[in-house]
Amino acid sequence: MADGTRAVAKRLLVPRSWRATNLGLFAVLGLAFATGLGAVATGSGRGAWVVVAHGVVGVAVVLLLPAKGRVVDRGLRRRRPNRGMSIALAVLALGSLAFGFASATGVLREVAGQTALWVHIALALLLVLPLAWHVVSRPVRPRRADLTRRTLLGAGVLAAVGGGLYAGIDGVVRLVDAAGAGRRFTGSYALDPASTPVTSWIDDPVPTIDPATWRLGVTGAEGRRLLSGAELAALGTATVRATLDCTSGWCVTADWTGVPLARLLGRVGPEHRSVRVRSVTGYDRWFPLSDLDHLLLATAFDGRPLAAGHGFPARLVAPGRRGFWWVKWVDEVELSRRPWWTQPPFPLT
Repeated sequence: MADGTRAVAKRLLVPRSWRATNLGLFAVLGLAFATGLGAVATGSGRGAWVVVAHGVVGVAVVLLLPAKGRVVDRGLRRRRPNRGMSIALAVLALGSLAFGFASATGVLREVAGQTALWVHIALALLLVLPLAWHVVSRPVRPRRADLTRRTLLGAGVLAAVGGGLYAGIDGVVRLVDAAGAGRRFTGSYALDPASTPVTSWIDDPVPTIDPATWRLGVTGAEGRRLLSGAELAALGTATVRATLDCTSGWCVTADWTGVPLARLLGRVGPEHRSVRVRSVTGYDRWFPLSDLDHLLLATAFDGRPLAAGHGFPARLVAPGRRGFWWVKWVDEVELSRRPWWTQPPFPLT
């Protein structure tokens, strides 16, 4: 009976034609990209499911590789002018998979000064253009006939086998206490606060700020005012223990001391829809008003004043959100009429 079940599963997992293989792999890669974006965005435990889904989809891609390998082998036997692009596509896809699994298991934490997770993400982003070229240059249009009972059963088996293998790999990693067992649910590895890296989203350099001339602009329901560092501290501070989880694959849990944004902004008018926090570099993020009671404008980190690279003289602490929400070198905080969800989900610069 077991042999018969395995045989059925194998027939369902292996597409019968190059067309079915390409359509199936394209669908799975689309899911991998979507869940990957979700995994980068999530910072709270409520979003852990999307990280698990991304891992399961990654295993599903691996399961489809033998069938795709046969298609590629036939294609390489024919001389085509753009064969180099196809090879580049394969290299990027396999590289992204390899670094993703290396980071998840802890086999490889860092390469050339970058975390394995960040290399995985970078290769996946580089994969988008050649994949789009491949779809346009060699189109395989879906047909109603593609959605058969066998296709649906195959998708179900693929998901079940992928989920089982993902759980098995995760179980083995924890059983042998491999490095990957200590990751946060986002995939990030914990660091000691004293060794927190200096990072910025894409291209923000560390600015030079004179604390004597720095002023914080605060725009609330009562109007706008400018606060010096001493005036900000006079509002009273609070300490919050929160985890800074960077999308490049590391996280730090520490005590952050500063002024709660709710205290800083005061009354919220009915016309306000969000809170905008801006950096001296021009980088900014809008937050929903539901976040206001949890946001902190920190001036100290782990019992010490902020260093220049970590956001001096003030940075935002946004518990439950990933690092790109934690705006550094803040010089403006304001209540806004703009809905927070009208901004891009990820900053463009």
